[in-house]
Parts: sequence; C-alpha cells; structure tokens
Amino acid sequence: MKIIKAGIQDTIQDSGRYGNQHLGINPTGAMDKYAMQITNALVGNHAKEAVLEMHFPAATIMFSQSALIALGGADFSPTINGEPVPVLHPIIVNKNDILQFHKPINGARVYLAVAGGISVKSWMDSRSTNLKAKVGGFNGRKLQKDDHVLFRLAYPYPATQKEFSVLPWKADIKVPSSSQHEETSQLFYILPGFEWSQLTTESKEQLTNNSFELSQQSDRMGYRLNNIPLITTLKDEVISSAVSFGTIQLLPDGKLIILMADHQTTGGYPRVGHIISAHHSKLAQLKSGDTIQFRLTDLQNAEELFINQQQHLLQLQNACSFRLKEYFKQKN
Repeated sequence: MKIIKAGIQDTIQDSGRYGNQHLGINPTGAMDKYAMQITNALVGNHAKEAVLEMHFPAATIMFSQSALIALGGADFSPTINGEPVPVLHPIIVNKNDILQFHKPINGARVYLAVAGGISVKSWMDSRSTNLKAKVGGFNGRKLQKDDHVLFRLAYPYPATQKEFSVLPWKADIKVPSSSQHEETSQLFYILPGFEWSQLTTESKEQLTNNSFELSQQSDRMGYRLNNIPLITTLKDEVISSAVSFGTIQLLPDGKLIILMADHQTTGGYPRVGHIISAHHSKLAQLKSGDTIQFRLTDLQNAEELFINQQQHLLQLQNACSFRLKEYFKQKN
C-alpha cells in the first residue's frame, strides 16, 4: 500500500518489544493492544501481527494490490473510494482502492490490519516502531507521503463486483463482566502502587473520588492529568524502580502522569497506583480533554476482568477464522 497523504503520526506497531528492559529498551508496541488483536483476528492473522496505528488526522492510503483488511479501535469515519465503510468488519479491497478518514467519531487511535501482515524488519523480536531510538517499524519513523508499505504475504482474493467488499460479519468487542462495580468509559480500576501508603489520607480521597482531565501534554509516553496537587507524607526521593504500562506516578509538583506504551523502563517518582490490564484498551483510546476517574479494586477482580477479556478475544479469533474459511470456500 502507498501513503498518498501522511497522517499526524502513523506508525507500524505490534504487541511490543519485551525482555530487554534491563538494557534500557522500552517495550513500545501498540497503545491499544486489544484493538490490535481484534483487527488481526478479523483478517485471520496471529494476534501479535504488526498493524498500522493511526491518529487523527490519519493517512490517506492507496492499495497497490488486492488485500483483506480490517479497521478497529477508534472510528474516524473511514471511506473507501468515497463510500463509507464500517469498523470491526473484514473488508476486501482491490488494486487502486483508496482508504481515507474524515472525522473523529470516537476514540483516539485506529488500527489497520492486513491479512498476512506487514513486511518490515524485526528488531529484537518485534516490528514495533521505537521513535526515540529510531529503530523498528518502517525505518524507525512515522510514515510519510509516498512511502510504500509491503505486505508479508499476498493473497489472490476473488474479484468483487465493485471496488471493495465488506464481509457480512462484525466483531463484538463488548466483554462480559463479572465485576461487582459499575463500569463506564471514564471509570478505571486501579491497584495500589508501592508508594500508595505515602499519600496523605486527604490525597487518597482526592485520587479516588475526583475526576481528572487529560492535559495537552499527553502522548504515547504518558498522559499528564490536570489535578489538584496531591501530597505525600514523605519528602525523601524514591529510588528508581521498574514501571509499566498503566503505572500512575506522582510528579514533584503533585500532578499525576499515567505511563503509556512508550514509557521509560524505570522511574524515580512515587508509584501511587496501577491501572488494571483489562482497562488498558479504553485507556489507550482517551485523548486530551477527556476526563478520567479512579476506583480502587483488588487483585482478584483485576484478574477476573483480564481473564474475561482474553477468553472473549480467543472466542473471537476462533469465530473469525471459521467464518473466513467458510466464506472463501464458498467463493472458490
């Protein structure tokens, strides 16, 4: 596929580059790994296959050959050849079809998966783009106009009567919840961090009872929150320790930052909480100006929600694989 018009920040990402944090190499990877896995499932790929992650305004893309694609995550009002197409559906595109995105409806990041995967060199067992180190993905950078992105495998799809064809099934992304608490798009469950006990009683109440707004200083490395400064009982410096996606750190000015996909490997700020893994997907779809609330939970609930999410994903992968096989068997 050829980039006709570059987006604000379009990169190739997969599930991340793990096992090298002791060397100072951060995992990176897709911000919304759940959406990445869903789009891969829709086209029959392995869950960890590399995809294109796009922000709005997103790229305009021309396909140089037929392909099976899927869009997931955010909805940016996509069209192919000027005709609206849905997200979370597999779509067969033909040579010279043009994909565009016109208006952000919901979410912050959209994912484009291509059956067979995207052909870029692997670095340290990952194809994810590390923009800081300028390695991985497409020459270690975001995509630019006139870039040609190659597919790993080419599939001869049956010709369609028009330029493209939306296949007649959709991924259900709603995960059954066993949680005892009400879940909303703004509510995020957290586990207490190692330095949680250092917060004053009043600051703990502010953290779990107030709403916070994502500031303009939010990106793939971290979300900074516009909050009333929180206070700790200790003023001693914290020894730099390991951090992860979803770690909530308290900055010296009392403001909070949530670490995201491009987070550093260690941090020296108090870790007051960790957003549970099952909520990383909706966390990744937030944008500047959105509000967020925290609710304390326990490890058992966090594990149950994560297991439910993974079971739902496995069922979706099996269902999509079956539907694709049946569809192309009938066409052939």
